[in-house]
Amino acid sequence: MNTWKRFKDSYFFYSFKRDPLAIVSSAVFFFLVAVAFLAPVVAPHDPYDTATIDILDAEIPPSWMEGGEEEFWLGTDIQGRDLFSTMLYGLRTSVIIGLGAVIFQAVVGIFVGLISGYLGGKIDSFLMRVADIQFSIPYLIVAIIASAVFQLAFGVGRFEELAMPLLILIIGMSEWPKYARTVRASVLGERKKEYVEAARVIGLNRRLIMFRHILPNTMTPVLVISTIQVAQAVMSEAALSFLGLGMPITKPSLGSLINAGFEYVFSGSWWITFFPGLLLVTFTLVIILFGDWMRDVLNPKLYKG
Repeated sequence: MNTWKRFKDSYFFYSFKRDPLAIVSSAVFFFLVAVAFLAPVVAPHDPYDTATIDILDAEIPPSWMEGGEEEFWLGTDIQGRDLFSTMLYGLRTSVIIGLGAVIFQAVVGIFVGLISGYLGGKIDSFLMRVADIQFSIPYLIVAIIASAVFQLAFGVGRFEELAMPLLILIIGMSEWPKYARTVRASVLGERKKEYVEAARVIGLNRRLIMFRHILPNTMTPVLVISTIQVAQAVMSEAALSFLGLGMPITKPSLGSLINAGFEYVFSGSWWITFFPGLLLVTFTLVIILFGDWMRDVLNPKLYKG
């Protein structure tokens, strides 16, 4: 109860209540995430159940257009799957990949940033040069090489089974330096403060000082970065899937749905690409808007008391 009371009395919650954009963007974000994870319950059809899919239903337009059917509100895709249901399952896949990639890059980046900032010296120089090298390699190149090597070594079928963890690994490895640099900068400012000196004087070891005392004071910028990085990871997955390097069409994500329907846009079946694209833009937009608001509110230079 005390924690909840402190939160209600905080400047963060006060600012949130007074900002309609933050309220709307966060509400839309949590609604979409909830709908995505409840896809098996919410979706009227199961796109993974081949017994309920009829190829003769392929490319049926939305229900309000000529030739549309009430059963398929947003129409069907090229395989005859209900597009609305497939989009919900695809959003779930995209969200899982986005969150998984952000968790992975945050764990790696925070660990590297803590060690680099606290220990300094040659270790700091070495880790930051590794981060610079990582930043200089575009994730698309890494994805192309990793996908090609994996498919060559284990086959296309095995790649389709492990596409999700492989994408999480690829996207996570390409973005961890952002966390490392941010945490390192925060640690450099924290390690000379009195509470850290006091912890050293009483004989606490380095690991305890770094993870129990310094780390909690570096989490504000990490939280802001994580919000933006979820949108970045979802967009990265969509880009890779659109290029054919991500999720297979049998396990749809928003990117693979856009890719599958792109060649049918000019033949008249525009809805196969348009609606997944609209959902992707909406999802990433609300995350970015909420992340920008958090950045402004949690910036101590803008704090107004």
